[in-house]
Amino acid sequence: MAESKLFEPLKVGNSILDHRIVMAPLTRFRADGNRVQLPQALEYYSQRASVPGTLIITEATLISEAHSGFPNAPGLWTDAQIESWKIITDAVHDGRCTIFCQLIAPGRAAVLSPLAGGARQLLSSSATPMTEEEDADVPQEMTPEQIASCISDFAQAAKNAIRAGFDGIEIHGANGYLIDQFLQDNCNKRSDRWGGSIENRARFALEITSAIVEAIGAERNLKRYRLAYLHIIESRVNNNVDIECTDSIKFLLDIWGNTSPIFVAGGYTPKNARQAVDGEYRDYDVAVVFGRHFLANPDLPYRIKEGQPLNKYDRASFYTPLLPEGYIDYPSSPGFVPGRALSARGTSLALAQ
Repeated sequence: MAESKLFEPLKVGNSILDHRIVMAPLTRFRADGNRVQLPQALEYYSQRASVPGTLIITEATLISEAHSGFPNAPGLWTDAQIESWKIITDAVHDGRCTIFCQLIAPGRAAVLSPLAGGARQLLSSSATPMTEEEDADVPQEMTPEQIASCISDFAQAAKNAIRAGFDGIEIHGANGYLIDQFLQDNCNKRSDRWGGSIENRARFALEITSAIVEAIGAERNLKRYRLAYLHIIESRVNNNVDIECTDSIKFLLDIWGNTSPIFVAGGYTPKNARQAVDGEYRDYDVAVVFGRHFLANPDLPYRIKEGQPLNKYDRASFYTPLLPEGYIDYPSSPGFVPGRALSARGTSLALAQ
């Protein structure tokens, strides 16, 4: 199969990747009740670190007890949580791969759970319910003190991530979670410095970014912040197999330039991933992020390079708490040798912390 820019090295932060096929952050709900990763998570991430020079972005990881609204999602605020992640990052590095931790605060998307004295109160930019249903839970509008505390929690979680051996941090600022709840004016109805204008609605995201950069350094982390990369999800038309139409993100690439790599995601296939990096985005430092296909194909970079067929993913097992089925039982392709580089060109490098 013809060579593609998809298999050229790419510098991301302090690491040099052997190729531009990135594992997306994928929520799996396999942690225990204390938000600690279990041994099967070690197997899961090790399988997907079987092709050297791969970048793995973890599932959304909760920043603190105050913002821990997803049962069986991993956290990063206790020693036990940090140690469970350290075992995983060590294994990924043993596979000569790079691993970034995605940090999240769910906000009004959290699942209410009993606590001493009552139920956890949902927090958001404003008292705007997640849905228009009559019985929808109404979140509490965060006070300035709660906002400051949340920013501090993000920074501390970033420090904990570096302690756990991660090579960098991704801040989850999309998909309707807390940061996005400040950005979107259909949710954010505030009239103070955290709402109203675009500048004010973006303040929460920017202050979190500033706090994390200050906490762990810009080399591990919007141009002036020297971010390691910008991760953009493209919109795609559903139920269209033959032609995939997207709202163009080229204007964002033009704004960003080649400040640092841009990661593009959104239902990519091996074929249109090649087309993206070799065609539409050929003048940019672009990597392609795969979610469902990486979930079902632990050796995905090898399969794409060699033109091997892909395992079909089982959607029903995406979010089944604690179960190994649909998590660590997807096979690698025949003939695949774990630990063998895709080519002699490019060697992975993860600099010591």
